[in-house]
Amino acid sequence: MSLQMVSTASNSSLLQPGFSLLNFDEHVFFFGQKGWPKRSCPTGVFLLDIKQNELKMKPAFFSKDSCYLPPLRYPALCTLRSDARADEYQYIIHGGKTPNNDLSDKIYFMSLVNKTSKKMTFQCIEKDLGGDVPEARYGHTINVVHSRGKNVTVLFGGRSYTPLAQRTTEKWNSVVDCLPSVFLIDFEFGCCTSYLLPELQDGLSFHVSIARGDTIYILGGHSLQNNTRSPNLYKIKIDLPLGSPAVTCTVLPGGISVSSAIVTQISDTEFVLVGGYHSDSQKRLACNTIVLEDSKIEIVESVSPEWTPDIKHCRTWFGCDMGKGSVLLGIPGANKQIIPDANYFYILRCKGTEEGKEEELITQMCSQTSSEDPGDSTPFEDSEEFCFSAEANSFDADDADTYNEDDEEDESETGYWITCCASCSVDINTWVPFYSTELNKPAMILCSSGAGHWVHAQCMDLSETMLLHLSEANVKYFCNKHVDLNKGLQTPQKVMCLKKPPMKPLRKKKAMKLSTSTKKSFLRRLFE
Repeated sequence: MSLQMVSTASNSSLLQPGFSLLNFDEHVFFFGQKGWPKRSCPTGVFLLDIKQNELKMKPAFFSKDSCYLPPLRYPALCTLRSDARADEYQYIIHGGKTPNNDLSDKIYFMSLVNKTSKKMTFQCIEKDLGGDVPEARYGHTINVVHSRGKNVTVLFGGRSYTPLAQRTTEKWNSVVDCLPSVFLIDFEFGCCTSYLLPELQDGLSFHVSIARGDTIYILGGHSLQNNTRSPNLYKIKIDLPLGSPAVTCTVLPGGISVSSAIVTQISDTEFVLVGGYHSDSQKRLACNTIVLEDSKIEIVESVSPEWTPDIKHCRTWFGCDMGKGSVLLGIPGANKQIIPDANYFYILRCKGTEEGKEEELITQMCSQTSSEDPGDSTPFEDSEEFCFSAEANSFDADDADTYNEDDEEDESETGYWITCCASCSVDINTWVPFYSTELNKPAMILCSSGAGHWVHAQCMDLSETMLLHLSEANVKYFCNKHVDLNKGLQTPQKVMCLKKPPMKPLRKKKAMKLSTSTKKSFLRRLFE
């Protein structure tokens, strides 16, 4: 193993903990920034260009037929190939946190559709599922297994927010372990089935899952309910006959009590386990080699790299698999630095310097290497995901591949980025959440005129309360342009309040003026 330090751009604030790394055609891409994508990169996906130990970020693009991929943090990722030896593949992305700190239950397929020397274009498609759809979560894993010439996707573990009915004012967004259910997802038919296995009693998150053939191995992980890191090694076998699938679980000896570890694949049967935590206050500096052969798994301790003093003495560390046997590691910078949010980064190469041409791998691997935000949990609850950042103005202006505003595709008709009316104020490059209901796209409502068309609630001056009413009541709505149709839902007519006439005050009677003779006559009668 070799450890090499890399330098990053200064004034970094764009990228935050919880992002993911994807490997397409030996190019590493980043997505999952903590904030919503800005003008510097509307898609929120960047190419990580590492040359001469310097790391640069270059924006990537999506095709016009793509759906919007929100910048999810802590999602589950794995690759899916149509054939074991196919060159083309796509990433499955599920769950994670949105910039509003809400959890996503959506599943996306991301693939590379066009590649040139100056531009790489991706396609992102959202998949709909039926059946036992897994709830929104993060800190889970997802893998693809192959059995009897068929394949199925397996999802396990993770954390979720306490259900609304069980929340209290003091613990509104507290997290809980998801049920230890094993979900089998068949994307061909769009269905999902969950299985509860007696061997899996506790929910786990930030564990490692490695799949080979029809078997998945679950290693480590943290349980919030028991505040423990499981020492068990679980073997989950999936059989896909013509009828219903058969799912079995076996508890094996030789597990490792660790959470938030990173795993990278170095050959068809070998993996390397790096980093993680033994406990809330103890990093795990040891490395292990994991060998999968047939239906066997062997975990042995391997020679660790020569960690630098900064890595040894730091309280937290974080990282992510870059593919091809390399891991990107980061540690927080010291408070004495000029840049308080700066981090140091290293590339750990687990393979030899002379590498032959690697074979296409049928093994699917997924390692969740992150945990909660400092504000969402107790201090030092697992690790923070690898993060570094670069401001929009930090991109190299002299680089031919640097993002250029004029090169951007016209996305006015892509997805929900539409101009809904003449006075539409929603801009793809500047949009930020306006309502609390806007999780990953601007709040919209369907106008019932003709075949119907979508309009932004913000542009129609709809309050969030009215937006919720229209979304839940399933009633007709007409935008400002078609409101004169006077059918369906209409703005209630203003009722004129009955004005009660004010009561007239009683007039004071004017005092009568009496003459002197009259007064004397009145007094004379009074005393008689």
